[in-house]
Amino acid sequence: MTTDDTGITDGASVLEANLGKIEELSARLVAAMGGSRQVNPGLSGPGQDLYMRGAAAYWSSFMADPAKVMEHQVSYWGRTLQHYMDAQAVLGQGTTDAPAPKPCKDRRFSNPMWETNAYFKFLKDQYLINSEAVTNAINSVEGLEEGDRKRLDYFSKQIVDMMAPTNFLGSNPDALTKAAETQGQSLVDGLENLVRDLEANNGDLVVTLADKEAFKVGENLATTKGGVVFRNRLLELIQFEATTEKVHKTPLVIFPPWINRYYVLDLKEKNSFLKWAVDQGFTVFVASWVNPDASYADVGLDDYITEGYLPAIEAAKAITGEDKVNAIGYCIGGTTLSLTMGLLKKRGDSSIKSATLFTTLTDFSDKGEFGAFLTDDFVDAIEEEAKTAGYLDKYYMSRTFSFLRSNDLIYGPAIKSYMLGEAPPAFDLLYWNGDGTNLPARMAVEYLRSLCQGDELAQGTIKICGETLSLDDVTVPICAIACETDHIAAWKDSYRGWLQMASKDKTFILSESGHIAGIVNPPTRVKYGHYTNAAHAETPEAWQDAAERNEGSWWPTWSAWLAKKSGARIKARPLGSKDFKVLCPAPGTYVCSNSND
Repeated sequence: MTTDDTGITDGASVLEANLGKIEELSARLVAAMGGSRQVNPGLSGPGQDLYMRGAAAYWSSFMADPAKVMEHQVSYWGRTLQHYMDAQAVLGQGTTDAPAPKPCKDRRFSNPMWETNAYFKFLKDQYLINSEAVTNAINSVEGLEEGDRKRLDYFSKQIVDMMAPTNFLGSNPDALTKAAETQGQSLVDGLENLVRDLEANNGDLVVTLADKEAFKVGENLATTKGGVVFRNRLLELIQFEATTEKVHKTPLVIFPPWINRYYVLDLKEKNSFLKWAVDQGFTVFVASWVNPDASYADVGLDDYITEGYLPAIEAAKAITGEDKVNAIGYCIGGTTLSLTMGLLKKRGDSSIKSATLFTTLTDFSDKGEFGAFLTDDFVDAIEEEAKTAGYLDKYYMSRTFSFLRSNDLIYGPAIKSYMLGEAPPAFDLLYWNGDGTNLPARMAVEYLRSLCQGDELAQGTIKICGETLSLDDVTVPICAIACETDHIAAWKDSYRGWLQMASKDKTFILSESGHIAGIVNPPTRVKYGHYTNAAHAETPEAWQDAAERNEGSWWPTWSAWLAKKSGARIKARPLGSKDFKVLCPAPGTYVCSNSND
């Protein structure tokens, strides 16, 4: 470090310059925030009635058993006071040193200073004491309905996570250290990242999870060779080029969720499920769904079946000359595939030979973590928003899913970007995660009201295309893939729906990891294992207890199952046919509509 003629060190000059940049960026920040959308309060948190019921139950518990409540309070006060006195004793010795660090299981507190520095250790330990007190208070409340208890537990955890000391500059040692080392440059970079995200989203704060310049669909994502062989207003059907001399007779048609883009199954070549499936000798088709606008307001679940699933199946049959297809449905794509199978059963149509369900819910009796957002206060607000706009903006679904893993998808990325000033990583899966789509108004409401809230498929009361359908109508061979730590489609709920299906040939596979990583788990990366058990136990817990753990990806296990349903091998087929000519190369046009590109 040097000193100029004014006596100011270079470091001081840099700091002064950075402070000036912060003022400029602050002005842009205020301007950007002024353009944010007006969000219906019902979409931002539970109704006040939930908190009123919680408070009433708490005070009823106090009146019924004041000693129990006071015991909790006195325990909290005692721990807090003792903690303060211990910290004072350390600081009174004229040092900030704390005892040697202990192993930390919470990734938020991985910096050794959370243990070795008395100031940060005090903040961290007091935060954990406070968190435990809140949790104990919620758990001790009696007289609440189970649904209200789960919602209070969920939203109290959201508040606890939000108030973590890591989320504030003055109590984050990583951010403070880097700010000092860079003379404030990291804070300037972080503020620039914050302003950039606000300006890019019209004032809405959406943390950029991945470097948007690092990927381009069709160039280094969604690169499996193929062509669009059918198109209508809801989907483009992509057929992929064969990579083997011979292929199985029965084609495979894949229906991803239309909440995101299909290329979650076709990321980089090394982890592309579609490329791998083609390499196993399957003739693979995939639905690439349109990103709907207000003109799709009246499109419902039955339209996705009659204009999406059924024509895609018919096109695949016509192109290959086969009278049956195997099908895959992912998430809501699997739920709707189940509806489609029920409808075809009612119509006496045997076009689907077998079906595979990826992380699919068909029994919504226990809604898991997502249940916090499936009560009337939220769903009423969603319905109002969707009917006003004609569609449910991807912003709302993305925000909801992110809050199911807030530390991983909100606070952690925000700290790195806004406090540490780091550029978003070049991570294909996170890039895809930020590339959401809208939902048609009618379809969104039908899904939430009929399936999620009403559980009408499992109850056997849902009406689709004039037919009343149930899980008893699903009779084709079924293979369900669920994920052990799935926060969207809990595996035990997936199991319960699969168990109720009337198929005589049923297979269940439990993959380790979550909703996406558990599915996108190629055999070349021996990271997550999977569980198998041929028995149909009455409960998911009993099934898991007797299951065998298998090392590595479930893909080969599933491929062996599907091969038996796919017929003999024949000469590989070309793309399209006389009546279904290739309209454009893969990945097509719908996948890029209003996307990250």
